[in-house]
Amino acid sequence: MINTIIYIYISFEGHLLGEATVNLYYTIMSISGWYMWTRKDQRKETVLHITYSDKKGWVQQIIFFLFFYISIFMALTYFKGAFFEGVIPWADAFASATAFTGMWLMTKKKVESWYWWIATNIASIPLYFVKHYVFTSVYYLALFVMAVLGLFEWMKKAKNNKA
Repeated sequence: MINTIIYIYISFEGHLLGEATVNLYYTIMSISGWYMWTRKDQRKETVLHITYSDKKGWVQQIIFFLFFYISIFMALTYFKGAFFEGVIPWADAFASATAFTGMWLMTKKKVESWYWWIATNIASIPLYFVKHYVFTSVYYLALFVMAVLGLFEWMKKAKNNKA
């Protein structure tokens, strides 16, 4: 929670409004995910397990991503002209929309959440570097490595859950 609050501030300072919104969303979805991940059935067994998305799930992910990408891009394009000339709408919208999608899928324990996190990190590394937040770029590089490791770990767990 402290991290997301700090990054809301940092993102506003760097005119990365999409990233600021993402961090607020992270806070809300973390609380929701915590609730979903800890739910148990009558036998005291975990209800939600790590799984892969089916075709319908992939279509939902793409629609979810496109909705947020287009919405954020349009809002940032407006804000760039009206308030923040330093905004990079396409890049900030991409990083933000992939993060929204990754977090949504993570609350549902979907393996594909890691693909979205990897995309978020790949986009965020140069985005923050260009804004002169070198430490944050390095932070996203570390998150990228963690996302790749998380993907492999969840792939193994999903395979075990299926068996």
